[in-house]
Amino acid sequence: MNLISFTKQFPNEESCRQHLKEQREKQGIVCSKCGCVHHYWKKNRNEWQCKKCGHRTTLTSGTVMHGTKLPIIYWYIAMHLLTSTKKSFSALEMQRQLGHNRYQPIWELMHKLRNVMGQRDAEYQLCGSIELDEGFFSTQRDETEKDKPLKAGRGSQKKAKVLVMAESTPVEGSKMNIKKQVGHIKMVVIPNLKASTIDVEVVDNIKKESSLITDASSSYVHFKNLVNEHVSQVIEPKEVGKVLPWVHIVISNAKRLLLDIYHDVKSEFLQSYLNEFCYKFNRRNMNCFECLMFAALCYQTEFKHISYRK
Repeated sequence: MNLISFTKQFPNEESCRQHLKEQREKQGIVCSKCGCVHHYWKKNRNEWQCKKCGHRTTLTSGTVMHGTKLPIIYWYIAMHLLTSTKKSFSALEMQRQLGHNRYQPIWELMHKLRNVMGQRDAEYQLCGSIELDEGFFSTQRDETEKDKPLKAGRGSQKKAKVLVMAESTPVEGSKMNIKKQVGHIKMVVIPNLKASTIDVEVVDNIKKESSLITDASSSYVHFKNLVNEHVSQVIEPKEVGKVLPWVHIVISNAKRLLLDIYHDVKSEFLQSYLNEFCYKFNRRNMNCFECLMFAALCYQTEFKHISYRK
């Protein structure tokens, strides 16, 4: 959906509310008190009322917008802008586009949307032939680490460890430099590179009948027991692009996006930004706005209100 189409379909707050009502009724309203699915609409209060127990359900209850004090059109515009481009929007830029006076509510709105993106993608496991490797993303140093000497290399306090997985199917007779076709991807921030930590993520995110392609890291010694096949090999730096092409393309693109849009991110929020990157990548051939609208109505955010400090 381009900008002209969006403004025609959602010109004002009332059009967004009407669309939200229609979408929720398509999915079905379930009473949170008694579980009844039969309701009638109270137009004067903009709520559904349960025919069995009389409990009322608001337009936004049970959705990512639950309890919001922002106009519904803010959420629609944010969902459109986030899904209409391969890149992203900073909260400050979104605040400018919405013309809102305060930064904090818009920052929270965006993280809530990213949270439901992550919840939605967590419903699926990768399958088939899968590339796996780690990426190291630059983040701000934690307050507790600022007085300590900065370590070098992978152990640096400014480097967050991210496990990256990509469905990668060989393509016969491809004229491109990349001889594999990418499917879905997952990126998970992990606290360390221990085999026990990575094993848990593999079990959660990859189907057992899959085939894993990795380098010869000692962190991957248990993979043969977790999936159907594990192809491990020592990879020379110049050969990485041939053996694990999509994992490293994904890492490179994600790093460039974070640097271009946000410049620097806190480690505690890195997973949130990666959720958005993966969600949009996995739906690159779909109507991402409609997909996000579905997720926004089906999931309540797990993101909690905190006091943001620039």
